[in-house]
Amino acid sequence: MCMEKTPWERAIEFHGHSCPGLAIGYRVAGVALTKLNELRAADEELVAIVENDACGVDAIMLLTGCTLGKGNLLYRDHGKQVYTFGSRNSNRALRISVNGAALHRHDPAAAELRKKVFGGAATAEEKEKFHGLQAARTDQILNMPEEKFCIAEEIDFKMPDKARIFNSVQCGSCGEYVMESRARVKEGHFVCIPCADNYTRGW
Repeated sequence: MCMEKTPWERAIEFHGHSCPGLAIGYRVAGVALTKLNELRAADEELVAIVENDACGVDAIMLLTGCTLGKGNLLYRDHGKQVYTFGSRNSNRALRISVNGAALHRHDPAAAELRKKVFGGAATAEEKEKFHGLQAARTDQILNMPEEKFCIAEEIDFKMPDKARIFNSVQCGSCGEYVMESRARVKEGHFVCIPCADNYTRGW
């Protein structure tokens, strides 16, 4: 008999491996869906604003249905484990701030081990030890009480506009087509951003 995968197993499959970062996104998604009383968004019923591009965003996309392609996942390059979710159904919004103090205690030995593993200098024994530490930390994140994991609070929130489809224009430099709203004008012609930025003073 083929057993249906659990949401956590599906998150691992989607991301490619299990890790503490993925566990953070998994917990964040669960908190958001529960507190907003929402299901996975088929369209743009939910909006997510993520303030990092780390592993956890994959779990958030998979579980909440907020994705770049649908336009209901917005990325802010703040480098913070902070996430905002808005529900168009209830007009409610939630800001989730992950408790970094509980998750990122500095361990010099573990940091050195991580450096060796990712630098390709670790022995087989050191790799095994590192993966054991990662698994333990992942399990800790998945099972710690919500109040220790994060602060989740309802906020006033202006929903962003729904995603729009724009006309495309041909770049007068490279010939490729670009979304009209992202095109630039260079020497009287529409150009894409890479071609517009290809500017030198001839030095």
